[in-house]
Amino acid sequence: MSGLAIEGRYNGKPFLRLLDSYVLAATGHLDPIADRSLTAMEPRFHKAFGQTGSWRSIVEQRMKFRPGMPGAIREVWDKGRLKFLQANGKEPDPREFTRHFVDTNFPH
Repeated sequence: MSGLAIEGRYNGKPFLRLLDSYVLAATGHLDPIADRSLTAMEPRFHKAFGQTGSWRSIVEQRMKFRPGMPGAIREVWDKGRLKFLQANGKEPDPREFTRHFVDTNFPH
C-alpha cells in the first residue's frame, strides 16, 4: 500500500489509525517506534476521545472489545498466515491483513 493510500485511509478518521495500530500490535507487527509514539500521544488521545488509559485501552473501550481481543486477532492472523503461505508461497502483508480485517469486521 503506498504512503498516499495509507494517508487517504485516515483522512477525517483519527480513530481508524489507532484501530489499525491495535490490530497490527495484536499480530506482532506494530513497529516499536510507532508504539512508543502512540504511547507518547496518550494525553492527546485522552482529550480527543474523552477516555483515559493507554492507547490500547482507549481502543478497547471505544470498540467495546471483550477481554482477550488481541489473542483472538492473533489467532485469526496465525491461521490466515499459514493458509496464505501455503497458497501463495510467500508471507502475507501484515498491513494488508490489518486493512482487510478492520474493514470487514469494523466498518467505518
